Amino acid sequence: MPTLFDPIQLGDIHCANRIFMAPMTRSRANENDAPSAMNVEYYAQRASAGLIITEGVYPSFDGKGYVRTPGIVTDAQVKGWASVVQAVHAKGGKIVMQLMHCGRVASAHNKPDGSRTLAPSAIKAEGEMYTDAAGMVPFEEPEAMTLTDIKQTVQDFREAARKAVAAGCDGVELHCTSGYLPAQFLSTGTNKRSDEYGGSLENRLRFVIEVLDAITQEVGAGRVGIRICPGNPFNDLSDDNPEETFRALIKIINPMRLAYLHVIRMKAGVDNIALASEFDGPVILNDSYDLERGNRALAAEQADAISFGRHYISNPNLVEKFKLDQELTKPNYKLMYTPGPEGYIDY
Repeated sequence: MPTLFDPIQLGDIHCANRIFMAPMTRSRANENDAPSAMNVEYYAQRASAGLIITEGVYPSFDGKGYVRTPGIVTDAQVKGWASVVQAVHAKGGKIVMQLMHCGRVASAHNKPDGSRTLAPSAIKAEGEMYTDAAGMVPFEEPEAMTLTDIKQTVQDFREAARKAVAAGCDGVELHCTSGYLPAQFLSTGTNKRSDEYGGSLENRLRFVIEVLDAITQEVGAGRVGIRICPGNPFNDLSDDNPEETFRALIKIINPMRLAYLHVIRMKAGVDNIALASEFDGPVILNDSYDLERGNRALAAEQADAISFGRHYISNPNLVEKFKLDQELTKPNYKLMYTPGPEGYIDY
């Protein structure tokens, strides 16, 4: 029976261990939304992880939601990510880029001039987000995407995947939870369309499947993962039957032979661990695991690897600490999203 210290193959990606770094927005991109030398150091410090999954990276300017988050659109951004990847690879690590289009979870204060806030339907999310310019502001009312917008967004994801791999990334992960654009298309509460992208379950699945088709065609299915959390209400997301929705999604993506399925195990009316068992490939579980619970999940064949978020904020050498059974450093949550090195690369 494997443990978290054993290697694993995820599609085309060979990982030295099963202790993965979860994607975490840290709001430290530079003024061009590109990784800087500080970001390079942050990821390099954590390169002993079996796999690093980057913070959410926007695939288009329209897809940006939060303050100081990085993109993979401009040449400067691609160059910045190439520096990150080179540093991780130099230490023997592997890294995939999470592609995150926030859709309606956005504010113009955080977006470049000329960009738009798009969603399946023109339904404003309840809630607020932080901006450097105006502090906390309400989410904006989005524009309902036209068929042309949808086609362009699918292409944006394709191009982002191409650029990520061109920058050296070992693969990409589609962010399909937390109330962002792919989850907005899937969910009945946010998708009120009457065309081929809304209404029936088959239609609500269409956008996500088209995005996955595009990025797998571009970089190969063995380099593509997807992250889900059925029932997750974050960012005012709701669905009449999330278990049915995601069971259908998993059934459709199984023949694609993706590298992995990444599941947040939050229980929100859905047993996400049981649902993940319907995926034919490797499963990564996330959320509040420690070494003992992670190994138990592997022994119970609930997961093939575990991703750690909060532990990796303040323990860049998490693998080594686990091996030596050392006490873990607790993160300073006040410095989670603040600019600068404090609370970022000084642990």
